[in-house]
Amino acid sequence: MAGRALIVEADGGSRGNPGVAGFGALVRDAATGQVLIERAEPLGQASNNVAEYAGLIAGLEAALRIAADADVEVRMDSKLVVEQMSGRWQIKHEDMRRLAGQARGVVRQLTSGGGRVRYTWIPRDRNKAADALSNLGMDGRSIDRMPGSVADAASESTADSLVAQMDSGRGAALTGATRLVLVRHGVTDLTVTGRLDGRGGSNPPLNALGQDQAEATAATVARLVAGWQASDQERVEPSSSPVHLVTSSLRRAAMTGQAIADRLGVTPVEDRDWDERAFGEWDGLTFAEIGTRHPAKLARMRADTAYAPPGGESRDAVTARVRLAAERARSRGGIVIVASSRVPILVVLTDALGIGTERFWTLQTAPASVSVVEFWPDGGISVPMVNLTSAVDGHQS
Repeated sequence: MAGRALIVEADGGSRGNPGVAGFGALVRDAATGQVLIERAEPLGQASNNVAEYAGLIAGLEAALRIAADADVEVRMDSKLVVEQMSGRWQIKHEDMRRLAGQARGVVRQLTSGGGRVRYTWIPRDRNKAADALSNLGMDGRSIDRMPGSVADAASESTADSLVAQMDSGRGAALTGATRLVLVRHGVTDLTVTGRLDGRGGSNPPLNALGQDQAEATAATVARLVAGWQASDQERVEPSSSPVHLVTSSLRRAAMTGQAIADRLGVTPVEDRDWDERAFGEWDGLTFAEIGTRHPAKLARMRADTAYAPPGGESRDAVTARVRLAAERARSRGGIVIVASSRVPILVVLTDALGIGTERFWTLQTAPASVSVVEFWPDGGISVPMVNLTSAVDGHQS
């Protein structure tokens, strides 16, 4: 005989299909309706179906944590997943077969303990709690919690709270984020040879590869924007996601920004505080050349944020101006795309992630990459994406 009766509600989604994806799942006590566990995770770039299967697996794993012999009813609004897992539909896609196999592995653990699992399709409007969690996953938030437990005694279910707010007409507290989309410029002739080129340097344009990268990145940004706007339109008013575009004054960033502007139909605004760090006398040199000629100064620059290369800027000075620029960008609201350079982007990312100055250089931000920081009305910050690149000429940019 099966043990404790549980209900798993699961969902997943993708803004773009494939696009920015995430899943949500929760487990309820079948008798009382109390939420026992809720989970949400971002998945990076994935399809709706992959995200839905990920939500199913997360829900089954959560049920197993509660009772290894549980009597589980899985409720989902995905007809595909319900029919495939019930054995009524064939699974033809390789990704789906792999994920279904993972789900069945968890089911076997439940049934071997005396439990059982069955699947029920429900309309989307009856799956709001899991949908709310999956949207948090797509927003870059990770949740794995037991509402009402001793460790979480003061908390209510995040998903049920969001649904109640949406149904009351007040809107969810976690809507209305300002999304800062940080785009590093495409390559120049100096970039590909590893030579420094900061504010006050030779200021080269994008080369042919850099222009191709800018076009590919513009297409990626357009897909992300379309996905965010579609999701926001479902939850709030259509005008909630205005799009702004800011570029540094350097030619390579302005050209990259113009490619995005052409794709989105917006007008770029220049802000010099997004310029790359000024490297002074070191402009045009590689780090190997600087290390040979000025080893002590290079070591000091890496260790001392207040030290400026001869004729250049300290990292503290760059950080101060970039923080002002980021605050101006945030004040625009909606979706703010910034075309800039490596050091300014690292300033924003390390601030958002709480990374100390000693690990400033540990994040990878490739040319023509996209990173996203979200600032929420409740004061929360999330980083759903870092260093997303587009393939150009068979290579990752």
